[in-house]
Amino acid sequence: MVVDEGDCVAIFHSVHRVMKAEKILNARRLDILLVPVPRQLSADCGMAIKYAQECHPQVQQALAEGSLPAAEVWVMQAEKYHLLG
Repeated sequence: MVVDEGDCVAIFHSVHRVMKAEKILNARRLDILLVPVPRQLSADCGMAIKYAQECHPQVQQALAEGSLPAAEVWVMQAEKYHLLG
């Protein structure tokens, strides 16, 4: 799995929540991709949602309206993950 510069990775508390988030975001036709959680972020073999940083406001709004906020959102900058606050 490749996370490019400027990509965000949204992590949820369970695979069930990731799948529900994917459904919400796909219904809004947002450009997202279901991916394994990068090893640098978690030793778990869970799933996450990857999207371009430019889509972050729309993704956050859709998830908030669906009462399903991400547990953490990370962005790839300068070849490192940074937690979005």
